[in-house]
Amino acid sequence: MASVRKHGRGWRAYVDRRGVRRSRVFATQAEARDWAARTEYEILHSDRVADATPLADVLDRYAREVSPTKRGHRWEALRLRLMAADRIGRIRMRDLDAAALADWRDRRLQQVAPGSVRREMNLLSAVLTTARREWRLIARNPMSDVRRPAEPPPRTRLPTADEMERIAYVAGSDLYTSQARAWLAFRFACETAMRAGEIVGLTWERVDLERQVAHLPRTKNGSARDVPLSLAAVALLRELPPMEPVFGLSSSSLDALWRKMRDKAGVTGLHFHDSRAYALTQLARRVDVLTLAKISGHRDIRLLSSVYYRETAEDIARRLG
Repeated sequence: MASVRKHGRGWRAYVDRRGVRRSRVFATQAEARDWAARTEYEILHSDRVADATPLADVLDRYAREVSPTKRGHRWEALRLRLMAADRIGRIRMRDLDAAALADWRDRRLQQVAPGSVRREMNLLSAVLTTARREWRLIARNPMSDVRRPAEPPPRTRLPTADEMERIAYVAGSDLYTSQARAWLAFRFACETAMRAGEIVGLTWERVDLERQVAHLPRTKNGSARDVPLSLAAVALLRELPPMEPVFGLSSSSLDALWRKMRDKAGVTGLHFHDSRAYALTQLARRVDVLTLAKISGHRDIRLLSSVYYRETAEDIARRLG
């Protein structure tokens, strides 16, 4: 049965049919009733609905119901719209198979890098898994039979001393200008291994200069992290003029300023995110892999071990004595 009840400032819709129980809260009673009616129909006629539903509708539903619960929902929403607009979006769920998905993959590989295709395939696989487990629109996920592009090798690009000097000259030293603060943000990233988004979101209430700790309440992997600050990192923060957030920059402005400074300095192929690799490479010389993972927020220490711990057998032998 389907029912709608008042819930705080909104309305909660309940559906309980054929052993399937679902509920959601909506801002209006009309939205709750519409969702309950649609969900009840889908449960009662799951086979018929699955046969007739085009993939584009499933992608749209995922964008409305699932993506908003994730940290990267904006990226997901954009990619889901692109997929829905592609010809694969017109394929009905009953006809969606590995061959159709492989054709979409091959066409995307002609447009974007393999790493981007892998991320999009993971997203599409998550959509199909939800369609199978929760919405019962398909019996199996056909993406499991589709080969993913090879994992691209990790970037090894690090800034050189000469490049740092040239970008510093372009940035200038007046920290009341956003360009100089963008350069300071890069230097801060080179000390802390913090991501650009974490840096621009940093507020003074989350920074303890005496304890040398910056608290990040939510990071890329969804969990909180305390970042230890070196004396050099603390010194950089003390140079900043008082403003909120700490660097007085947004993600978009930092990205634009960084590109402008880098290009004007005649530096090619260097990304802001390469500062993180630079920091982790330096830190790997001073701390063990578990400590490095705690600093960086990595959950897979195998990546840290294989990429940032670059000691040769000769280096290790020398330490063994």
